[in-house]
Amino acid sequence: MIKKLVHLSSVALLFLCLSNTLVAQEKTTNDPDGTLKETLYKKYKREAQTYDKKEFDALFFEFFQKQKDPNVTLTKEEFYTYTVKIAAYSEKLGILYKDQKEEAQRTKKEWLDKSYSDYLLSKKH
Repeated sequence: MIKKLVHLSSVALLFLCLSNTLVAQEKTTNDPDGTLKETLYKKYKREAQTYDKKEFDALFFEFFQKQKDPNVTLTKEEFYTYTVKIAAYSEKLGILYKDQKEEAQRTKKEWLDKSYSDYLLSKKH
């Protein structure tokens, strides 16, 4: 009886682990640039979360200037470097200000959901 219970627990744990792995894989496959975003986020998260307000404002302003400049087209890596840094800074605000955690998470998600292909389309107009 105990062996069966241990076996069932092992099977359930294995199933749970496999389910989580499949769900994680689904998340990354929905976004063709997901792997690049994840890599850049891991690379720049700590840096972006150490920014003070002045440094963040400078980053944010620089991104929008480059994004709106008709003579400048960011590379995919440049575009996502800006968006993941802004997302990481948003996450920091949620940590610092507990009452704004949900809004910070929503903002982080919006920045991570930005698409390079949408950016390129906006440059054509």
